[in-house]
Amino acid sequence: MKSRGFSLIEVMMALIIISVGLLGIAKMQALALASTGTARLRSLASIQAASLASAMHTDRAYWTTSGIASVTVTGKTISDTTLAAVHSCTASGGTRPSPACTPTQMAAEDLQVWAAAMQAVLPNDSATIACSGTPVTCTITINWAEHIVNSNQQETTGALPPTTYQLAVEP
Repeated sequence: MKSRGFSLIEVMMALIIISVGLLGIAKMQALALASTGTARLRSLASIQAASLASAMHTDRAYWTTSGIASVTVTGKTISDTTLAAVHSCTASGGTRPSPACTPTQMAAEDLQVWAAAMQAVLPNDSATIACSGTPVTCTITINWAEHIVNSNQQETTGALPPTTYQLAVEP
């Protein structure tokens, strides 16, 4: 008589163990998905930084000037009033640069186009371009907000700083 209920207890325990295992698999899947999103944003930041570095290499006449200290870009807003002035350096035939463009105007257009591209791909982005030294070396620092899935209680209670990507460039 006592052995009749034994198989029912075994089935209930097996169900509990399987349920806990499935919850663990679901958590791992959520972490994998969040990591993929984080990797995507970091790759986009890297591509954007390389894009700006390429534009800086193209316009060496402006970026190698020793008077450039730091430029901050938040969204589409550029802190340097000279670089914030809108100017198109593309000639009517689509060629670049237009004969009327100065190195400063070319740098301004490049930075404005870059800021618009950054805002399109990264959430709550801001960037700082700091140039110093002889020869001039510039550091591009990009910050953005990441939405991650927390894997433990400590990450849930702690404040996560914005993610930063840095790239040093010699124009």
